[in-house]
Amino acid sequence: MQHAPFTALAAVYDAIMADVEYDAWADFVLTYARDAELDVHSALDLACGTGGFTRELQHAGLTVTGLDGSPDMLKEARRRLPDVAFVEGDLRSFTLNGSFDLITCVFDSLNNLLSREDLGAAFRQMHAHLNPGGLLACDLNTRLGVRELWEGDAIEGVVTAADGAEVHYHWSHHFDPQAEVGVVQAFCRVQPEQGDMQEFVETHRERGYDPPEVQDLLRQAGFSTFETVEYPDYADPTPDTPRLWVFARREQA
Repeated sequence: MQHAPFTALAAVYDAIMADVEYDAWADFVLTYARDAELDVHSALDLACGTGGFTRELQHAGLTVTGLDGSPDMLKEARRRLPDVAFVEGDLRSFTLNGSFDLITCVFDSLNNLLSREDLGAAFRQMHAHLNPGGLLACDLNTRLGVRELWEGDAIEGVVTAADGAEVHYHWSHHFDPQAEVGVVQAFCRVQPEQGDMQEFVETHRERGYDPPEVQDLLRQAGFSTFETVEYPDYADPTPDTPRLWVFARREQA
């Protein structure tokens, strides 16, 4: 019943995450780019998962490439967006032919990198794949956000998947103070319209990153122009901010 992260979950992920405001996040990112007078035509969506945010970038008229480390999530993404190029790769070491005007990595995907070294490596790869003057836009849960991920430390519900299966999910969260990571036990029970019921659990771990640490790693990766803000008003973060948004520019040639 125990599965690796983002494997069995891929088939029911979109049903469980149906209320995620990918469209609002895309508007937040693209508004920032417009206000900065950036000319954005191409985008690389990192940790794209099943393509929810990728789709919004494509709908905005961008030529988009999606990259993710999970073959199972990418299978769903390719089914959803057959005309988008999707690539399997590791955030810390991916190498693509070409560079991009915009690189995105959303939904606290970077928190799955559990060390400063890993996050720094991801930032370096992002910097290397940006066009001169290009923009990196990503979000991360802070240390507070990882400690207090959900009120009551659990979420649960019942949803219907695209194939008609009934999906019962119960996800519990606890914070491991020794490892300084949040641990989510994601349990799902899937009852297809025909066939046997299936149950699985995936264990997901996240490390929180606060603004000074993120800013230091961005500098080390080669970014000289960046800011950390809150969603949706671009306000400066406070000690009570649970999630940061990062906007960083690669210098013009």
